[in-house]
Amino acid sequence: MTIINHELRQSRLSLTVWTAAIGFLIAVCVFLFPEMKGEMDSISDLFASMGGFTKAFGMDKVSFGTLLGFYAVECGNILGLGGAFFAALAAVSALSKEEQGHTAEFLLTHPVSRSRVITEKLLAVVLQLLILNAAVFCISLASMALIGEEIPWREVCLLHLAYLLLQLELAGICFGISAFLRRGSMGAGLGVAVVMYFLNLVANITQSASFLRYITPFGYADGTEIVASATLDGSLLLPGALLTAAGILAAYWKYTKKDIA
Repeated sequence: MTIINHELRQSRLSLTVWTAAIGFLIAVCVFLFPEMKGEMDSISDLFASMGGFTKAFGMDKVSFGTLLGFYAVECGNILGLGGAFFAALAAVSALSKEEQGHTAEFLLTHPVSRSRVITEKLLAVVLQLLILNAAVFCISLASMALIGEEIPWREVCLLHLAYLLLQLELAGICFGISAFLRRGSMGAGLGVAVVMYFLNLVANITQSASFLRYITPFGYADGTEIVASATLDGSLLLPGALLTAAGILAAYWKYTKKDIA
């Protein structure tokens, strides 16, 4: 628990900033909905005629005139991208920062195994993601209640669960990458998140590339698809779980054998 507490103390500022930023932007979007509600039908018609752009963001599957459709597209993109970036950045530096900051020689000389170091650092990343998502979920519900809209509980809970799973998958992948790096790399983490996001856009636009949805976590965290079906696609969740496990196992395999500089 000592390493977990230390990691949480070190990351409390970034966690607070990212949580506040994502929560604030989502609240602003929800508060804008009553003002824009009357114009949403014409906006939906406009978006529906934009071809590939409409398919890329799934705007042909929902109506902007409903809170749920508006929330799935606007707020979903904020939480999807913001949460993905935070998860990637937190995980990709978890192990590599010990060598970058020359603190590995201090940490690893203590009577603690490398496996325990990996486990506690991984748990610290997971706890950060749980805290961020719990706070954003509460902010979202409070915002909907304040504008007087009925909360679609099932769909909203499924949306937030999907984004949490997305973040955990990206964290698992980037955590594995972290074990192979000797210096913390923000670029590597952000790169993974951005590539995964664009793979989903390509899969939505091109039917022949739909298989990419099995590679990217944004495939099962597509807000418009979740709203339209009111469920999560298990066939997409399974490959995501396997990629998450592969990243974590790679971290244990590499870091326990690694020659720490």
